[in-house]
Amino acid sequence: METTNLSKIKRNKMLNTINEIKKNITDEETLTNLSMIENELIKKKYGLIWEEHEESIDKDLETKIPTFEEENNKKIISNLVDKFNFLLEGDNLHSLYLLEKTHKEKIDIIYIDPPYNTGSQDFIYNDEYIDSENEYKHSKWLSFMSKRLNIAKKLLDKNGIIFISIDDNELYSLKLLCDEIFGDNNYLSTIVVESGEVFGTKAAHVDKTFVKVKDYVLIYAKDKKYITNKKPLYDSMNELYDSHYNTIVDLKEMKKINLINYLKSQEKLLNSMDVTINKLSAKYINDILKTNEKFKDYFYNNIAKILYTDQPLTKKLSDEYINSLICGKLYRLDDKLIFKTNTGSIRLLQSYSNCLHKTDDYYSDFCRSSIRGDLWKNFHIDMRNIDDEGNIKFKSGKKPIRLIKQLLKWYNIKNATILDFFAGSGTTAQAVLELNKEDNGNRNFILCTNNENNICENITYKRIKNVIEGYGKYKPLKANLKYYKCSYIPRINNENENLHNNLLINIKNLIQLENGIEIDDNKIKIYLNEDELDKFSKNQNELDICEKVYISSDILLTSIQESIFKNNNIEVYIIPEYYFEDEIMEVM
Repeated sequence: METTNLSKIKRNKMLNTINEIKKNITDEETLTNLSMIENELIKKKYGLIWEEHEESIDKDLETKIPTFEEENNKKIISNLVDKFNFLLEGDNLHSLYLLEKTHKEKIDIIYIDPPYNTGSQDFIYNDEYIDSENEYKHSKWLSFMSKRLNIAKKLLDKNGIIFISIDDNELYSLKLLCDEIFGDNNYLSTIVVESGEVFGTKAAHVDKTFVKVKDYVLIYAKDKKYITNKKPLYDSMNELYDSHYNTIVDLKEMKKINLINYLKSQEKLLNSMDVTINKLSAKYINDILKTNEKFKDYFYNNIAKILYTDQPLTKKLSDEYINSLICGKLYRLDDKLIFKTNTGSIRLLQSYSNCLHKTDDYYSDFCRSSIRGDLWKNFHIDMRNIDDEGNIKFKSGKKPIRLIKQLLKWYNIKNATILDFFAGSGTTAQAVLELNKEDNGNRNFILCTNNENNICENITYKRIKNVIEGYGKYKPLKANLKYYKCSYIPRINNENENLHNNLLINIKNLIQLENGIEIDDNKIKIYLNEDELDKFSKNQNELDICEKVYISSDILLTSIQESIFKNNNIEVYIIPEYYFEDEIMEVM
């Protein structure tokens, strides 16, 4: 039986009353106001509702247009062949507005660690800390996050993923907000991360009855149906592993493990089970399993159960599975044990170094590993040494590198573009560079952070520089970096301020950001007027060096110029009008 919707009855009654009132009113302003009330009444009937707040940056954007200025003295170049990574200093909403022009639907992964809104000076809204006594504490945080997450969704590629670190203060509000923005059908998981410990000097919030030992990572897809290439992470009983293997593994690099030799090493034990050592073979073992209960019990408890299987360990393993194990599907790759199934898939087993005994030919002890769940333990161990990561001291919510690396591994695309618009100390940048080194990846990062207390210059940038150039015992992880600062252009167009010309001056930085390149005025050039382009097209010395040219959409190439550029193998790109098209139209 359907229940009576009392709210709907009340709402319809109010709407009918407003319609009756409107019949007798001719004043446009009053009618407009009544229509606004109607719109409020017919808004969503379920979800997160809060008092919306305006940020100071919203006011700024009414009269100014955000742009970037490059800090050339902070540029780092390791190899001009590689794409550039970017560090954007300024309000992250400012940066996101510009990234919407250059990276709409181009970001593969977003990882953010936003302020947790604990009320203890971790969240600044309109230049003031929001404390626990602020009656709009949650509304301001939701307004703040909603603007940024709505743009973040636009930036994600169709197969993109967003990871958001959070704690109990705003977990439930954030979940509802993300359900609304990304769609609850695109929710993938909430990972619980063990980030503290009850015992020891690192215990968090020890003044409370329940010690805080966990954080969370919310995971959403841009569109869940495209999440098809993700690979499981693995853990064991003793340690959470960073590594995972794709289905394609070069078996030439893997050393096969002789399981028959392993069983022969257990000669004394097997003799007690009436197993003939010199007859050991796959067929013999299968026969013994059917007749020798003692050996069968030993085999299942000490060998068969060590391997990952889709079947629960409490059930009898299939003959096919046992046979594939006996027939030698075990391999060693680096310090990992690998099991190759009959279907060709790869299973990661225990770490080689953690086995109790090892020789060149076999393992005398194994530990079972399985696909990781949504409880990620032992990260409190990483937290003990977190001050050493990146050679930067930073106490405000610094995340372990291993956490970010594992999230990136799960995405399973080695040329991903990764965005972090709450960059903090720059952990995401270090995680990207380390992972590229480990698996020969070609990932790139874009980091955004403000410069409150000089964090961008003295913490984020310094850490990235340390990692790229190397520090202490850590070797350089070579990469290219550009450092941009947010700036503004007046949103006016007159004799003194030509908006079109002002914006064109700033086009160069957006081209570099979108393409990850350096417009060096040699190999890559930019031309905004026909006269300059014409001079270039007649200078053979410059033509010999140049590889790419970006030109304003106002410039029309002549047939002669097209021929010159083609003959000199110079690629010509039209500067996108979408960079500042809307802003220019507003003042026309």
